[in-house]
Amino acid sequence: MAKQVVRVRRRKKKKKKRMRRIVSFLFILALLIGGGFYYVSKVYTASYQDLDREKSDLRAEAVDIGDDPISILLMGVEDYSTNGAAGRADTQIVMTLDPDTNNMTMTSIPRDTKVDIPAYKVGEKYAGSHKLNATYSLGEVSGYGAEKLAVETVEDYLEIPIDKFASVNFEGFMDIVDLMGGVTIDVKEGFWERSSLDHDKKIQFEKGPTKMTGEEALAFVRMRKRDVGLTYTRDERQRQFLKASIDEALSAGNLLKVNDFTDVLGKSVSTNLKLSELYAVQKALSSNNPSTETFLIEGEDKRLNDGLYYFVPDEVSLAQVKQKLKTALEIQTASNADSSQENQPSNS
Repeated sequence: MAKQVVRVRRRKKKKKKRMRRIVSFLFILALLIGGGFYYVSKVYTASYQDLDREKSDLRAEAVDIGDDPISILLMGVEDYSTNGAAGRADTQIVMTLDPDTNNMTMTSIPRDTKVDIPAYKVGEKYAGSHKLNATYSLGEVSGYGAEKLAVETVEDYLEIPIDKFASVNFEGFMDIVDLMGGVTIDVKEGFWERSSLDHDKKIQFEKGPTKMTGEEALAFVRMRKRDVGLTYTRDERQRQFLKASIDEALSAGNLLKVNDFTDVLGKSVSTNLKLSELYAVQKALSSNNPSTETFLIEGEDKRLNDGLYYFVPDEVSLAQVKQKLKTALEIQTASNADSSQENQPSNS
């Protein structure tokens, strides 16, 4: 049973700072645009998905998105090969945001990470060991809830609460980029990747500034099979895309495309961020750049006893990342909190 996590209390201040800026990985792009247009009620209603909980079970009390450090699980869902049914969350990134220090962290969890799904959530048929990217589809087909199972699995794996989530499917991602008129990215190293729309089509990326369509942008951020030998990692490419997409999304021309974006967002985006929270996110985008740190879980791909390849983390690296995330969220285990209090000097 997971230990409850409690928030380390901050020093009281006369005035709490509101959230200055929220930035994240490429799939938050949908929300960056959506934050400005989500007050269109039909889009928000179609995209809002409640997790049937007021807070994470790992929280002693609910957090405020504008006052407390929070975590958001960002998911990119591949469902075009299954016609929109039982897709896999091939990209999962945990983002933490601290509105007081204006700091942000991003942690990519390899999609082939081995995780254990309990039977009491999905039933005996779907229980057992699976790859992380399968949790989304298992949650859907079992009736437990795609986003709910994905969120809770990440919570168990990293031992931190996940306060919010945002997901967008890859088809919607491509549509959003195309509606913006493409994004321009300075490619650091040449490589190629197959198109998600046509497996026989190779998309070549040459070094230098490149304006990309939705199809090209998806290939740019997804490529990982040819990462071997490249110093130009997928994480770096995703961060580049993030910056370029934010700049493009906030351009005057795109901010006027309300009608063009509403249908795409309503069909492609799912989130439990409330309307007021989304508005705060979009409003904060014009603020100063935050301090951004990326945490890497080191490890290697191995064939395990079931004959499948999984990402096996280095235990020391995983433990360090867990601790860094807890520090970023200003949380610690209840047992550690008790120990910390015991070590405080007495006033007597």
